Amino acid sequence: MLTTLRDLVLALLIAVTGIACDALLTEPPAEGETFDAPLPGLTSAQHAAFARGDEAFGKAFSVREGLGPLFNQPSCESCHPGDGRGSPRTKLVRFGFWNGSTFDPLLSRGGPQLQERSIPGVTPEVLPSEANGVSVRIGPPVFGLGLIEAIPDSVILANADETDGNGDGISGRPNWVGAPEYVGMGPGPFLGRFGRKAGVAFLRQQVVTAYQQDIGITTEFLPVENPHPQSGVPLRDDAPDPELPASVVNDVVFYLQTLAPPRRGEETPEVLQGKQIFMTIGCASCHVPVLQTGDHPVAVLSNRPVELYSDLLLHDMGPDLADGVYEGVATGTEWRTTPLWGLRLVREFLGGSAAYLHDGRTSDLREAIRAHGGEAQNARNAFLQLSNAEQQSLVRFLETL
Repeated sequence: MLTTLRDLVLALLIAVTGIACDALLTEPPAEGETFDAPLPGLTSAQHAAFARGDEAFGKAFSVREGLGPLFNQPSCESCHPGDGRGSPRTKLVRFGFWNGSTFDPLLSRGGPQLQERSIPGVTPEVLPSEANGVSVRIGPPVFGLGLIEAIPDSVILANADETDGNGDGISGRPNWVGAPEYVGMGPGPFLGRFGRKAGVAFLRQQVVTAYQQDIGITTEFLPVENPHPQSGVPLRDDAPDPELPASVVNDVVFYLQTLAPPRRGEETPEVLQGKQIFMTIGCASCHVPVLQTGDHPVAVLSNRPVELYSDLLLHDMGPDLADGVYEGVATGTEWRTTPLWGLRLVREFLGGSAAYLHDGRTSDLREAIRAHGGEAQNARNAFLQLSNAEQQSLVRFLETL
């Protein structure tokens, strides 16, 4: 009897375990359903560099490995989960002082970025009382950056209209910026295209600066620790500088260059109606659907359409989105047009809750549109005049990008 009962229990356990295993088994995501896939067509050597860069991008640093002394997050991926956009939980804060005629990034007070975290024994930074320009920012998605870098200046400048010559109320303009010597491109100026205000022209600079400012990691390109003028005392640092070799930085740069944008969603009749409304009310004047890359040493980046829905230019977005922070020629009310690609998967990569606009203030695309002012006010007003069904169609379209 005991043997029979024991066999019955074992049989039930096997059956239950089998069901549970079946329920837990998952399939790999389909192509175009993630933010961390490479562009198709990489060579074997390029795939190897991509894999090394992927690993380095996700690495969380310890104090012994050089984290800090001041930092915001311990890894690149902390600000860009799954290579997508961040959330208010991992925000960065930029700050400075505007005296009415010039902008001071308050370098002597720890600017232009607030490092709110520090290693043991070091006091983190606090926001200086004199800062009247304060910009809360969440990390943008990092896929497609190589495609953005491969777009020729001439293609971007073709959409610039600084004096609003066509009278449509939109006067997108480029942000001309410098570049450090380690980029190897000369003194500039260069057309900025990365960052919320297009304050950076090259991916290498973006990566090197992020290591130093965001994680407190020095590299062969920038071997000096981020200073802590608020402290007034020498800072401890448990790792010799530079803390990261050029080879790792190069792998991360290549990884970001060759990350593929996700695929577009299905174009249902409702989505196609929303797309037409998007074009008709003027959204596409700034969120330009497609730009074209030029020749590039990396073949998969050369001469291909880029469906990013951005002109990569600066636009005055009005008081509701103003932060009072200046970068290059960008004023306290100007922002680079945010690319819209990847909106389809935002909620999936943020645990079911989206975070829109530069500071992640809303999870509702309608609210994000309502916050648009300045050059986008006419388009915003046209959106508000749509019927509920038409607004829904436009939102459905955005959620397929």
